[in-house]
Amino acid sequence: MAQAGEQHQQHQHDPRVASSERRREASVPLEIVDAWWRAANYLSVGQIYLMANPLLARPLEPADIKPRLLGHWGTSPGLNLVYAHLNRAIVERGTPTIYVCGPGHGGPAMVANTWLDGTYSELFPAVSADVEGMGRLFRQFSFPGGIPSHAAPETPGSINEGGELGYSLMHAYGAALDNPGLVVACVIGDGEAETGPLAASWRGHSFLNPVTDGAVLPILHLNGYKIANPTLLARIPEAELVDFFRGNGYEPLLVAGGFDGEDPMAVHGRMADAIDVAYERIAAIRVDAAAGAFADVAPRWPAIVLRTPKGWTGPGVVDGVQVEGTFHAHQVPLAGVRENPEHLAMLEAWLRSYRPEELFDGEGRPVAELAAARPDGALRMSANESAHVNGGIAAPLELPAIEPLAIEVAPGKRGTTGEATRVFGSWLAEVMRRNPDDFRLFGPDEVASNRLGAVFEVTDRVWAEALHPLDDHLGRSGRVVEALSEHLMQGLLEGYLLTGRHGLITSYEAFIHIVDSMFNQHAKWLESAKQVPWRGDVASLTYLLSSHVWRQDHNGFSHQDPGFLNVVVNKQAEIVRVYLPPDANTLLEVMRHAFDTQNRVNVVVAGKQPQPQWLSHTEARAHVEAGLGVWEWAGNEPGFERADAAASVPDVVIACAGDVPTTEAIAAAQLLRGRLPELRVRLVNVVDLMRLQDPSHHPHGLPDRAFDAIFTRSAPVIFAFHGYPPLIHQLAYRRTNHTNLHVRGFIERGTTTTPFDMLHLNDLDRYRLALDVLHRVPGLHSRPGVAEIADEWHAARNAAREHAYEYGADPEWITGWRFAPRAAAE
Repeated sequence: MAQAGEQHQQHQHDPRVASSERRREASVPLEIVDAWWRAANYLSVGQIYLMANPLLARPLEPADIKPRLLGHWGTSPGLNLVYAHLNRAIVERGTPTIYVCGPGHGGPAMVANTWLDGTYSELFPAVSADVEGMGRLFRQFSFPGGIPSHAAPETPGSINEGGELGYSLMHAYGAALDNPGLVVACVIGDGEAETGPLAASWRGHSFLNPVTDGAVLPILHLNGYKIANPTLLARIPEAELVDFFRGNGYEPLLVAGGFDGEDPMAVHGRMADAIDVAYERIAAIRVDAAAGAFADVAPRWPAIVLRTPKGWTGPGVVDGVQVEGTFHAHQVPLAGVRENPEHLAMLEAWLRSYRPEELFDGEGRPVAELAAARPDGALRMSANESAHVNGGIAAPLELPAIEPLAIEVAPGKRGTTGEATRVFGSWLAEVMRRNPDDFRLFGPDEVASNRLGAVFEVTDRVWAEALHPLDDHLGRSGRVVEALSEHLMQGLLEGYLLTGRHGLITSYEAFIHIVDSMFNQHAKWLESAKQVPWRGDVASLTYLLSSHVWRQDHNGFSHQDPGFLNVVVNKQAEIVRVYLPPDANTLLEVMRHAFDTQNRVNVVVAGKQPQPQWLSHTEARAHVEAGLGVWEWAGNEPGFERADAAASVPDVVIACAGDVPTTEAIAAAQLLRGRLPELRVRLVNVVDLMRLQDPSHHPHGLPDRAFDAIFTRSAPVIFAFHGYPPLIHQLAYRRTNHTNLHVRGFIERGTTTTPFDMLHLNDLDRYRLALDVLHRVPGLHSRPGVAEIADEWHAARNAAREHAYEYGADPEWITGWRFAPRAAAE
């Protein structure tokens, strides 16, 4: 506790803050804090074990015990201790505070405290603040038809899914951005602290502006053990632990207690001092920052290291085995309660040790004295409206018009060159200009690389650390957040979105796999939140994946992977969307749509390199609204009419999804048109990938009749796809013409080579697509002259490879290719 005392001595004479001793004269008595803690502990144990007799009105019987004991006790008493002391600080200071629970299975504690807050009963009236409600509270926990064992969307005040570890601190920092005056208290389990994402999060304060953002108070809870092993940070020397925090930019406050039967009141005193010093230090930093401090150096924020026994106040020894203070307390300390009378008696003694008769009245309501430790209304951490912790967009996004920035693509001049993400970057800059307080762009050091540099005409990268004269667009108040960690960037964005704001994450396509599990957890959060009526809408999480597989020829095989799409499409159809815009104007329309959605995950893949531009702005808008469509001008199917599509059956359909595959598909159609003009070729472009799925499986799925009209019921379909070919089959397997569907895409062949050779390696080049048509249109390969055409195209693709391998670049007949309208081709 020396550290906390030293820190307190630093600030007790500062006239802007009061000392903890003076403040406590008119504060919540620590006896009330202790009572709250005991009540929360009692409720936590009850949730794990009991399905009846919640107030111990009679001795416990086996029938009172749940048949399956699920949940985690070991972390709960520490979480409850923190909650009780944060409540005291909020009551005394009126500082808006939210609680982010990092330990994976802290559900019993979080639910217990929200019930004591009163929020739980307000949002779930059946779980009332009386003995009947307490019984329902206990029974529902980890019970069929009930609630999960971890903090989840069903938990009031939660913005962090406890089912997977490592994200709590980055969620906390994301919640603090643009929430001035807010304190985000984040409890980090010492097992969680061993994860890579959490390790990257310690420097999250490098992106905080003390004037315009909130503050994060990390609280590392060292209870010593994971499931079956000691934790790393709990076993290192204390001096190293202090150095670790100081090296990460914090001033640590050390609190330890509860060992060897120590009186909990002594621990409460030390914890109260640490919490007071932390809040005072945060207040002082804010005042100093408003006065112009920290222009050259970042503030050193407080952090608390709380060391208590695992399973504190639970059974000490069970069946001759030490439980309290060991990994044996991690989950259910008494496992055989129904069958073992001794364990049943120990459970009852454990519950009665909290003296529930002092905490709840005869009707099971929390006693009136506990109200002194309960913040009012929206100041409750389970109902904090200032941070929108229970969902709800703070303000709608103002989206600028697209037309002024769209590329001009006249019908007779299709194929003009442009850079899709550069064009989008100009529009994104205007989005950020119009939404200066609730939109941020996150990326792992790739914003400029992905051609979004126009945003730096509006804002800087945010940076709280030292600034150097040669820094580029780096400042204290920037709206762009960059660090070389996809985990950290997504976690910050999630915390930002879940507290009511808007944003975008951009990344290289291959490396977005780093956050596969984070995507999974966020998608699951959104799916579960849909079932919670009091959860408000949140802005969709939108990925822009550029530097994609087909233009990573310079970086090589390690950078070539489109498989994130496979991960995404397996999630609930109500949640996920995948868009593959073929050009800049379509990208603008897709992003306008994505930014206007809620409660979804949108994945957009668009290249940053110069590519042909195909659609005018008006055409792009209609194409995005439709999700897919026939591009009559790119094929060779006279008389095609959308209104009577079924009456026109082409010889072959060439479909495409993705910018580079679209160019190759159009080039293949042009090859066929030039050499086999009588062949009726229909070209179909897909921008919304989920349109391929059956409508019973996805709300964007095209009805069968419309799908058959586009893809036909019998013609061969050659599909040029951006990603792995099996994904198209997975989406379209229920369609009428699936047996005639042949997909070309990435087949895990890559290296450092030229753009066209990348296509050649994976059989997605224009010649291969055209050759597929020759082989798959019935009877075509045996027509006079077709064999010679096939030989010519085989020779052309081989010649292109030989040229690249000799000269290091694709030949001019590839790089200089231009789209020729139908009349010109004929």
